Parts: sequence; structure tokens; C-alpha cells
Amino acid sequence: MDAARVLRQIALQLERVGEPGYRVQAFRRAAAAVDALAPGELAERARAGTLTTLSGVGKTTAAIIADVVAGREPEYLTRLAGRPGQELPDGGPLRAALRGDCHTHSDWSDGASPIEEMAEAAIALGHEWIVLTDHSPRLTVANGLSAERLRRQLDVVGRLNAELKPFRVLTGIEVDILADGGLDQDPDLLAELDLVVASVHSKLRMPAAEMTRRMLAAVANPRVNVLGHCTGRLVKGRGRPESEFDAGAVFAACREHDVAVEINSRPERLDPPRRLLRQAREAGCRFAIDSDAHTPGQLGWQPYGCVRATECGVESTDVLNTMTADELVAWARD
Repeated sequence: MDAARVLRQIALQLERVGEPGYRVQAFRRAAAAVDALAPGELAERARAGTLTTLSGVGKTTAAIIADVVAGREPEYLTRLAGRPGQELPDGGPLRAALRGDCHTHSDWSDGASPIEEMAEAAIALGHEWIVLTDHSPRLTVANGLSAERLRRQLDVVGRLNAELKPFRVLTGIEVDILADGGLDQDPDLLAELDLVVASVHSKLRMPAAEMTRRMLAAVANPRVNVLGHCTGRLVKGRGRPESEFDAGAVFAACREHDVAVEINSRPERLDPPRRLLRQAREAGCRFAIDSDAHTPGQLGWQPYGCVRATECGVESTDVLNTMTADELVAWARD
């Protein structure tokens, strides 16, 4: 066993069950501290009992490292494996057909990890690509990207892709749908991106007729490729009810304008609900089965969406995530 790899594995597992980010980052900091050591230094520190003198290593992570150095299965990892919620559904044939994820976040907005860590976790899952969709500027609570910051991010992604190929980080954004149906970003800049996810994040309780007009305007915008978490509901904790809108009209517009309806796999969202997912399928919509991941471990949540999609009769041929990166980019630009 490799101590840094074990620490990162624990971080991923904690993310999948929704542990707070500060707790997860403690394991990643400890892994980085281990990586920085000279050959042989880790074993020497474990023997001398000086692991906790390393910056980023506390009592818990030191005990895990000591177990690994001694060739023992870390007790923490054993306990974690036995906790409820660790097992994900396998997602069946639909999950096996997915090549990537159209909705992911990094620490450029409200994600917890750098773009490179998100990409490496996606590669470990067998993905060929992910779309980086950090938030747009109006969503200040999520540190949304101004046009200037988004342009800088495009440069970073370009350099990263040169290192990671054939894996690709596709450029994108989760752009806020404004109250009048406009999009919260420079239209010319949106046109440069590989994929645009448009979502409602504000005034979720506006009257149904107004919300319908708002969503129809966004779906008709030629820059939009995916309609994100369409009802805005939350099904865990204090919860949040679904936004009210004419689903028939919105899904018909998605079909007309070839905008995919997102099947959001976050356990607290699971959006849209099954009745609307079936309605979108019957309307002939395309779909994007997305993790909406804000941490590397959350990229593994797609099976939740795959199970719901299969239950509602969604075929793999109707899912954007089964495309190659080149196919997806070509479709979005058409």
C-alpha cells in the first residue's frame, strides 16, 4: 500500500457520502505532505513517532500512515468501509456506456479542488472527458467567474489538456438563467465554450407562468446546450420544493431547440423527479446524466442518475455522455 494513495482514497470515500469539505481536505493535505518527503523519510518518521510534526499531518492521518508503513490495513479505512452509504448503485449498462460528465465544478468557483485533481479523479473512473462548468458571475455566493476570470480559466485548461491527453477537459460554464430568461455571461464568450449548462439559481418560487417564460427564453438561446437541474428541488435536509412551470412547454422547447435535459445525480437533488423525467423522455428530449460534482469523490455519483434514467426508459443513444469528446463538441456547436 502507498500511504498518499490511501489518504486520497479515504478523501474520495468521504466525499461520496457528503462529509464536510474541511474534513476531506485534511486527508488531501496529509497526502501532499507524504508526497513531499524524501525517499525513506516516511518510514523513519513512522518509526520515530514524528509524523505529526509534519505540516498537514494530524493524529488521525498519522495513525493511518503508520498502519500503511507497517503493512497493516488502516483501522480508519476499515471503519469507513463499514459505514452506511458507502456503496453506490452500479448504474447498469447505461453507466458503462458513459464516456464523461457534462457538469463539474472546481475551486475556481464553489468546488473544493483544483481542475487537475478533478481531471485525475475522472480518469480514475474511466472517463474520457469532463466538461468544466464553474458558475457565472451573478452567483456571488458561489464565487462565480467574471468574463476575465473565465478567460484565464480557458488558458489554464488549454495547458492542462496538453499534459493529460488523450483525456480532455472541455470548456464550459453553468450559466445562471436571469429572471428575464437572459444568460449571466458575455454572449461572445459563451460562444467560445465547448458546452453551456444553463440553470435557475434565484427566485425559484416565482409564479409558474413567469418561470415558464424565463425557462423558454433560456432554452431558445442558441448558446444553451443543457438545461440544468430544472426544478431546483432539494430532497435532503430541510429540503426545497420544486419550482413551478409548464413542463410540457419547456420540454417541447428543449426538443425543438435540441437542448438536453439534465438528469442531476447529486443525492440531494435527483432532479428532475421521475414523473418529469418520463415526460421529458416522451417529449423526445436528449439527456445529460451529470454528477454536478464539487469535489473529486462526487464524480462517482453518476450511477444515481443512471438508475433513475433506466427506470424511466431513457436509452443510451439519447444521452450526451455516451458521445466522444469530439462528437459532443460538434453537436454543441451545431
